[in-house]
Amino acid sequence: MTTVLNAVTAVLFPAGAAFCLLGALGLLRFPDTTSRLHAAAKAQTLGLLLVLVGAAAQMPGRHAAVLLLVALFQLFTAPISSQIIGRTAYRTHGLDRDLLLRDELADRLVRDGISLPGHDRPQRDDDAER
Repeated sequence: MTTVLNAVTAVLFPAGAAFCLLGALGLLRFPDTTSRLHAAAKAQTLGLLLVLVGAAAQMPGRHAAVLLLVALFQLFTAPISSQIIGRTAYRTHGLDRDLLLRDELADRLVRDGISLPGHDRPQRDDDAER
């Protein structure tokens, strides 16, 4: 059984490290905020989870529970922080709007009657009929 756990750990650690490395390279190489958010949130989270599972396989039960808490904390905080960073980049003109296929936040802001300074107000379908 120890040989199987060692083999699983030998696969999980390098795989997790590779995802973390790819996430770091994505942060350096991607051109815009939204692409960098994906690299930071998705690749780093998956890399950390793989490393944590590999470590949990080598530890007794009570230490694995602590690693589970770390994994849950990462799974809850990464999407929330990405959402906050994305909204901040949107509101401070940190996004290249030409790269967006659909600007759902602008649609929502128009629907709610909120306009941001310097933003062109997108035209709604029912506004075009008037």
